[in-house]
Amino acid sequence: MPSLLIARAVNPEVAVFLAVFSLLCLWLAMRAGRRRRLLDDTPVSKALSVFIGEVELDGVCVLEKPLIAYVSERPCVAYRWSVAEHWSRMVTETYTDDKGRTRTRQVRRTGWDTVDEGEEESGFYLRDETGYVWVNPEGAQYEYVEMFSQSVERDDPLYYGKGPRGAVEGSTGTRLFIERGMPLGTRLFVRGRASERTDVVAAQIARHPEQEMFIITPRGEERLSSSNATAFVLWTLAGAFAAAAAAFLFMGVDGLRGDVPVSAIAGLAIYGLLFFVGWVWMVFNSLVGVRNRVTRARSLVDVQLKRRADLIPALAACLAGYRAHERAVQEAVAALRAQSGSGGVSAIAPSILALQEVYPDLAAVESFTALSRGLVETEQRIALARNFLNDSVTFHNVRIERVPDRFVAGLAGMRPEELFRAEGFERLPSAVRFG
Repeated sequence: MPSLLIARAVNPEVAVFLAVFSLLCLWLAMRAGRRRRLLDDTPVSKALSVFIGEVELDGVCVLEKPLIAYVSERPCVAYRWSVAEHWSRMVTETYTDDKGRTRTRQVRRTGWDTVDEGEEESGFYLRDETGYVWVNPEGAQYEYVEMFSQSVERDDPLYYGKGPRGAVEGSTGTRLFIERGMPLGTRLFVRGRASERTDVVAAQIARHPEQEMFIITPRGEERLSSSNATAFVLWTLAGAFAAAAAAFLFMGVDGLRGDVPVSAIAGLAIYGLLFFVGWVWMVFNSLVGVRNRVTRARSLVDVQLKRRADLIPALAACLAGYRAHERAVQEAVAALRAQSGSGGVSAIAPSILALQEVYPDLAAVESFTALSRGLVETEQRIALARNFLNDSVTFHNVRIERVPDRFVAGLAGMRPEELFRAEGFERLPSAVRFG
């Protein structure tokens, strides 16, 4: 009876609020679970083999002309600073006395006021052992590191050197300078959507309407995944508690099972059903994403093989033609020298200048070097694409075999994928011959 009276005495708006809050918690839990799966199911790419679509990269941030942080003056790619001033002053406070009368009184309060702040960020290159990828951080969830934090008095050069000349009311002469940012050379984990750059033939990581997650953080993938897993559990428990409380307040105590109201059990059952539906939806979408990633990775291998088939013969043909031009120039120069006799080199200068305009910068060694570099880079791209495909297939096969995901995979008819195997002549290295 006391519990029933309490339930009936509670404002019904509280029950509605708890019900809505439980649904919000459920949504946040599914969102955290989805983000964790996106992180866990995506292999980390190398800069040399970034493909168009959702990717993860790990490397250090570099920039040819870095920004200089305002307070710490450290070279960086992004920074945000603020100056807070401490104050202590008397303020008028309104209160109600023990007889219900409204009164005012003077009390001393202390606090901090932000007196100046600013920020700046720039795009940067993410560098790993294979190369560079341009990152445009606009619209990303950016996690900064602390670059500077110091409290100073008026006699410190920093007080007015980096802060405003004025003062807040009741200033105590103490200012707090805080600066956070991304110093040059910081190791970063970037997850976003890769797209083609408009200025050069290369990939970039930038905001995209179809992106699933765009985050730039000094935390590694493992720590980021762990934090989302923790959030998933906490939001789920908070939602369950709110659902049980909302049902208890809505329905009252119709009966007891031990010390637990039946209404609370009903609320938990409804929440559990919604959780199950949301979980199946989340797992199914995750498995579809993993399967599509395998398809995309397999296509990436074919793209690189096609690139090799198109590029290598073209490079070889260009070099063969280049060698023919060089041979012709050398023969022409020898003939001109023979014809000049005792006339001196100046007699054949106009002809040599004409040849130079037709065949500028002739150097066979540089041509062979460029061809060799192209061959090596092409084979590296193929190897990285193959490794990415095998990683994607492994992630896919592990995911559909893991309990409880395997039950959803079975309902969706998903089957294990095969790892990459070289078959046929199109998988053989291109032969380069000169003659």
